[in-house]
Amino acid sequence: MRILLVYPQYPDTFWSFKHALKFISKKAAFPPLGLLTVAAMLPKEWEKKLVDMSTAKLSDGDIKWADYVFISAMSVQRDSVRDVIKRCRKFGVKIVAGGPLFTTGHEEFDGVDHFVLNEAEITLPLFLEDLNNGCARHIYTSDEWADIKTTPMPSWELIDMKKYSTMSVQYSRGCPFDCEFCDIIVLNGHVPRTKGKDQVLEELDALYKQGWRSGVFIVDDNFIGNKRKLKAEILPVIIEWMEKKKHPFSLFTEASINLSDDEELMQLMVKANFETVFVGIETTCEESLSECGKFQNKDRDLIASVKKLQNYGLQVQGGFIIGFDNDPHTIFENQISFIQRSGIVTAMVGLLNAPPGTKLYRRLKNENRLLPDFSGDNTDCSMNFIPRMDYKTLIDGYKEVLNTIYSPKEYYERVKIFLKEYKPLRAKAFHPQFGHLRPFARSVWFLGIKEKGRKYYWRLLTWTLLRRPRSFPVSVTLAIYGFHFRKVVKGYIGVSVLK
Repeated sequence: MRILLVYPQYPDTFWSFKHALKFISKKAAFPPLGLLTVAAMLPKEWEKKLVDMSTAKLSDGDIKWADYVFISAMSVQRDSVRDVIKRCRKFGVKIVAGGPLFTTGHEEFDGVDHFVLNEAEITLPLFLEDLNNGCARHIYTSDEWADIKTTPMPSWELIDMKKYSTMSVQYSRGCPFDCEFCDIIVLNGHVPRTKGKDQVLEELDALYKQGWRSGVFIVDDNFIGNKRKLKAEILPVIIEWMEKKKHPFSLFTEASINLSDDEELMQLMVKANFETVFVGIETTCEESLSECGKFQNKDRDLIASVKKLQNYGLQVQGGFIIGFDNDPHTIFENQISFIQRSGIVTAMVGLLNAPPGTKLYRRLKNENRLLPDFSGDNTDCSMNFIPRMDYKTLIDGYKEVLNTIYSPKEYYERVKIFLKEYKPLRAKAFHPQFGHLRPFARSVWFLGIKEKGRKYYWRLLTWTLLRRPRSFPVSVTLAIYGFHFRKVVKGYIGVSVLK
């Protein structure tokens, strides 16, 4: 068999970092970890190629070469998926589709020969057996959860790592919480399933042996779902591994806000070289937190929790949502105020949407409020349901939030607020390196010369050199992120962010 694994084009979104990646000459932020793992599950004697359409063009020759094309995607890649399916059908090449997009909505895709849904550890072997016996079915699904201790090492040899800014490792699946809008529990369940310490070290070793020496994203939706195991088994061995290898990777992950309640866990994560954590803040409105079941965020000083994480040496990226039924008309100014005061520089503010399969989706369907289109991108000003708040008021307020928090003045001020709280464990004196010169030079040209908000860029760099010189690389990196966010916001709301 000749198998072509295709990861459809990832559009220009908040998390694509498309405009920031140009500063460091990279094509994509993250590799297609799911497809690389599926590739490792296929028979070793099969020929395999992988095309990530964010880093390379999918040619007609690639498609015609293959006996089967395997596609995996998320909702935001839907348009590119349809194009790939159409091209495969044109050349009569059979398609096997799986991953989050198809698991929750395979019914909307015509032309796919075989759907291998849910977790591949369970459904892919069934498909491969039937394929071998000449009786492969159209759909394979399961309500069982896989033992991810059996998950193989990703086939890293199928990609060119130099095209990516970050590599990925998965430690766990599942989240113990039950937020109404989240489809993680639909895809991965409530009970966190984890890999063993030896397995985690093997995956880190594999990246190290490939020559990787940069960021690694631990892709778990809630890394701290099983705190006891993390503290007793996983983090101690990562710390030892990092010290032995001289800290080759900077780690970042996603976690719930209750991480800030566990000082031992924060200390261990920082010792293990975790530098960044994404936290779902969602909203400042207590009624809206109750509405969506985000009880872990209720009855706490969220800004104090964020600053505690920053004080322990973790940069906090935050997710925020506007459009809950209980949101008051003051939600827009409240979100702006919170984001500025918290020093959350990378703040993704999205409109509430209802992913298929979620509790929110079912509730809105019962209330006859669902709309047909779901883009999968909650920052593109689209919603797939009828909100309680007047729609124009909601969209105008949302655009005002984006236009404010990513305007140069507010954005660069937020970087300073963060750096005042940030206390990294291994802060070293800043020594410019050759590899830093090109990204810095590009930042000077685009942010310090061409952009209209350039005076705020120079004020930030001057302040950093005088007050926080060891954080100068972080300051420049965050300035570059801001350039990307302003480009994305301009694409969404149709005006330059120059407030």
